[in-house]
Amino acid sequence: MLLANCHLMMSWLNELDKIIESLPVRQPHASFRLWLSSSPHPEFPIGILQRGVKMTTEPPKGLKANMTRLLNNMSEARHSACQKPHKYKKLLFALCWFHSILVDRRKFQNLGWNIPYDFNDSDFEVSELCLRLYLDEYDDTPWDALKYLISEINYGGRVTDDWDRRLMNVYMASFFNEEALSTPLYRLSSLPSYVVPEDGPLSSYREVCAGLPLVDLPEAYGQHSNADIASQIVMGSNMLEVIVSLQPKSADSGGIAPEDMAYQLADDLLQLIPEAPDPEKTAGANDGSALYVVLLQELQRYCLLLAKVRADLSNVRKGIKGLVVMSAELDDIFQRLLVGQVPPGWLASYPSLKPLAAWSRDLILRWEQLVNWAAHGPPKVFWLAGFTYPTGFLTALMQTAARTNNVSVDTLSWEFPIVSMEEKDVAAPPKDGSYVKGLYLEGAGWNWEHGCLCEPEPMELIYPMPIIHFKPIENKKSVKKGVYICPLYLYPLRTGSRERPSFMLPLELKAGTVEPEFWTKRATALLLALAE
Repeated sequence: MLLANCHLMMSWLNELDKIIESLPVRQPHASFRLWLSSSPHPEFPIGILQRGVKMTTEPPKGLKANMTRLLNNMSEARHSACQKPHKYKKLLFALCWFHSILVDRRKFQNLGWNIPYDFNDSDFEVSELCLRLYLDEYDDTPWDALKYLISEINYGGRVTDDWDRRLMNVYMASFFNEEALSTPLYRLSSLPSYVVPEDGPLSSYREVCAGLPLVDLPEAYGQHSNADIASQIVMGSNMLEVIVSLQPKSADSGGIAPEDMAYQLADDLLQLIPEAPDPEKTAGANDGSALYVVLLQELQRYCLLLAKVRADLSNVRKGIKGLVVMSAELDDIFQRLLVGQVPPGWLASYPSLKPLAAWSRDLILRWEQLVNWAAHGPPKVFWLAGFTYPTGFLTALMQTAARTNNVSVDTLSWEFPIVSMEEKDVAAPPKDGSYVKGLYLEGAGWNWEHGCLCEPEPMELIYPMPIIHFKPIENKKSVKKGVYICPLYLYPLRTGSRERPSFMLPLELKAGTVEPEFWTKRATALLLALAE
């Protein structure tokens, strides 16, 4: 008996656990076997796992391994079943490549997919069947229908992020086109090793796969070599976190006790974190503008955050001295202080991946921007990452521009001219909108001379962007050719959370000497904050 997809029926698995436990009493047939298939799930009953033999399956890693597996699973009869073998064999090889790229791109972490997807052989088999049926049905290759069915329906049915969907469509457009059929040895990437072979039996295609490189360079996916470095850094950081969590919590002979370390750190943070004043008094006089409302709301949120941080630190110190009971929340804060992590309760105001030290310095800079704004008026250049809700600030800019120009706010949209000067050289704020600093470019570099995207230098994982003018304009025209629509995220975790998505808005950046699709494959994006 086979029970498939057990992770979809978690509420019934406890009942199944009781049934399995009673099997020896029921004395089933000697040949009876119960097979369960499931994705990993933290709530899967331990009793079932302990009584069964566990087997794990996952797609092989690497383009060569995935391509080889797909072609080995195909029979010669199936490979020759299409009535248009010239088209079918080439496009089938391109489909195998498409599937392998989608599966293996997960290794690039944030530069791979915003959300990791579990593409499997069922997606490939259905797509292959659609390919064969449509080629048999139509004399002219129905490109639009094929691309829509494969990219949008079959594989796209799993994709829930719009930017991931865009990436998938770009891949599909580069592999499924007329040039793939008419061009001999059509290149599937910038590397010469990956091409669509000429017509031949199934064995010849398997031989081509056998000759593929063992190590897949990032360029095979349309990525820069820096993408490999970035993913390795993330995996190394995750490994170090696990190692740190396994370290003993008690002090060795001659070492400093954990309680003393946490107490000293809490004391240092208390001296660093300012007191939370009255937000309305700090904000100054109400000028009735939308920006004043933003200032007041931001001050209120940060005052609540400062008060909570100081209260938690003070209670931790008291708990260490035995003056108050060390609750579960205080114990969690205590443990996180020891390993340099930010307690979850402190991240309610705005998301962050920074360690505790960097987060504390960042918090002080955010507070100083607001205090200076309240004391001396709006700055000439805003640090957008300093807001708990940057979208609220941008909405206020849009409302201010609408009132100033006496137009409807619904007719306004954003334009993003690049300001090629240092902050100290900015003489005055713009008439409409605001100058914004502190954005970071991931997956590309920036050419200051030509004001466009360019190839990053080796090891240049993040590039600081110049000042950008967030300018509201009326009746904006369509996007010009050679412009890359670049998503802006709050922080490196591009998915964000269920309560707080990371995506903010798309910006228009000149693509430079390449097509915009080039940067789509690079997963190029702008970030407001980094993880360090």
